[in-house]
Amino acid sequence: MIVVDTNLIVYSLIESEHTALAEKVLEKDSEWSAPVLWRSELRNVLLLYMRRDELDLEGAVEKMNEAERILADSDYLVDSPRVLELALRSGCTAYDCEFVCLAEKLIVPLVTSDKKLLAAFPDIAVSMADFVS
Repeated sequence: MIVVDTNLIVYSLIESEHTALAEKVLEKDSEWSAPVLWRSELRNVLLLYMRRDELDLEGAVEKMNEAERILADSDYLVDSPRVLELALRSGCTAYDCEFVCLAEKLIVPLVTSDKKLLAAFPDIAVSMADFVS
């Protein structure tokens, strides 16, 4: 099991330069977890693609459904005081620290492409490339 951030979820759903690496992460560990926040963040990303006419509503709903299948029964509430403590200490956003908090709680790595998280939490955050190597 690993915690994945929303960027990794997006990379696995929408073709980009990061998709092949995201697929390797999924092949190596298909038990993905995330804080419930991932749903709202993904909806926002899908909306951006729709507004840029790169995805229609039907396609966005399909991508959301696919993500929900990947993360079925694997999203969690996190401890607000711990999230705030992590954010204050690190300078990262509370949103990002939800993923860190969950990884701590589950005692698993957080796989991310977020450079700030990788720098602030080197003991728990790992890049996609390092994870699959």
